[in-house]
Amino acid sequence: MATHTYQVEGMTCGHCELSVQEEISEIEGVATVHADHKTGEVTVEGEGFNDDQIAAAVDEAGYELR
Repeated sequence: MATHTYQVEGMTCGHCELSVQEEISEIEGVATVHADHKTGEVTVEGEGFNDDQIAAAVDEAGYELR
């Protein structure tokens, strides 16, 4: 299992974190997701997903992958 860390722009609160986590967790192959609005970081563990899928999920949640 691999761990990837992404920078997400626009998260300002816990609700933002949950929105991003929910969208990313729906991607097949994602095992865990942790978002931190203070740092803008989202850590994703799993395998079989790609950066384009993560970017699309973040966009769907209303935020932007940097």
